[in-house]
Amino acid sequence: MSGVIESIERAQLRRVPVFQSGDRVRVHFQVVEGTRRRTQAFEGVVIKRQGTGARETFTVRKQSFGVGVERTFPLHSPKIEQIEVASRGDVRRAKLYYLRDRVGRGARVRERRWTGAADEQAYVEGAMPADDAPRPGEEELAEVAAAEEEEEEAAAAAEGEAPAGEAAPAEDAPAAGEAGEAPADEPPADDAPADEPPADPQASEEPDEQPSS
Repeated sequence: MSGVIESIERAQLRRVPVFQSGDRVRVHFQVVEGTRRRTQAFEGVVIKRQGTGARETFTVRKQSFGVGVERTFPLHSPKIEQIEVASRGDVRRAKLYYLRDRVGRGARVRERRWTGAADEQAYVEGAMPADDAPRPGEEELAEVAAAEEEEEEAAAAAEGEAPAGEAAPAEDAPAAGEAGEAPADEPPADDAPADEPPADPQASEEPDEQPSS
């Protein structure tokens, strides 16, 4: 029975961005008022995340005219249209309940300063709740790799084609000056010149002796 429940809950999971306590997020959720439906944005600091799977929730706190307001959202609720991560917080706790006792500047969370791509990747790996959850930037990297592969294929195809305006030499046609073909302006060696008469075979023989008178 537990396997059936787990399969149903797994089908209800949604793709959400990576965030954790201390991050400032902007939640766009649907508000139903009678027959009307509208989208409202709630921006604040995440003070906690609790639960796992389809039951996971997160609590966002903000200051509204000097009064602290908190709201808890189901992470995989279909009423949440979008979750935007505005900034990353530099905190060392999973539950930021101490913000409830602070007001003004004391209630702010210090923003994390990245030192490089390795620091950001380490943060993402540490905040990733599941191995199969999407990592930010994977789609962009896949698109860049596909574009580079297309450029390489186009360059290889361009190198294999002959340049425009130049005809590729035929493989069967022999080059000029090769053996077996005489130049066009010189007569063949076997033929005699046209202006000289053919040689008489009897001219070389000795004349007949004249009878003596």
